[in-house]
Amino acid sequence: MLNLRALTPTHWLDCVLGDFETFLLDHAAAERKASAVALSLISHYPDRSRLVAAMMDIAREELEHFYQVYRQLVARDLMLAKDQKDEYVGAMRKQIRTGRDAYFLDRLLVSGIVEARGCERFGMIAEHHSDPTLKDFYKEIAASEARHDDVFIGLARMYFDAELVEPRIEALLDIEAEIMLGLAIRPALH
Repeated sequence: MLNLRALTPTHWLDCVLGDFETFLLDHAAAERKASAVALSLISHYPDRSRLVAAMMDIAREELEHFYQVYRQLVARDLMLAKDQKDEYVGAMRKQIRTGRDAYFLDRLLVSGIVEARGCERFGMIAEHHSDPTLKDFYKEIAASEARHDDVFIGLARMYFDAELVEPRIEALLDIEAEIMLGLAIRPALH
């Protein structure tokens, strides 16, 4: 898994645990969007069989997570909310360069970094939530995000030479830390 340049501030966790229902609504949206990202990669690169197989697995797993979070919402008499712009993901997507190969490489790397940040944050929730069932759930979600990070970065390393991949990962990790630390803290995944 990637080593993020900056840790999430602990007051993010306080904010999330203090308004967990709002966080759950955002989490549901994030899982649905993550599934859509994987499906989008399949539609853009149908000729890359290793990518297609990996993205099918990720899309299916993210959709299952969406369903699991949705069940948490239903148990709390909450309804799905309209999507909100995710400033973090939007800022990370702005780092994706144009050009056929650069675009493909950056989509993989940005996706991996976003998954790494999700792993870190879900792990924080797993460690500190008071509900044992939710602790276990978020521990599993964090492990899944770590696997997804590995898949995206592994695909980048498979499709591109190391001299292209490694410096770009380093640059994007630096940018990601600045983006993450510059955003307002709210009860949301990002």
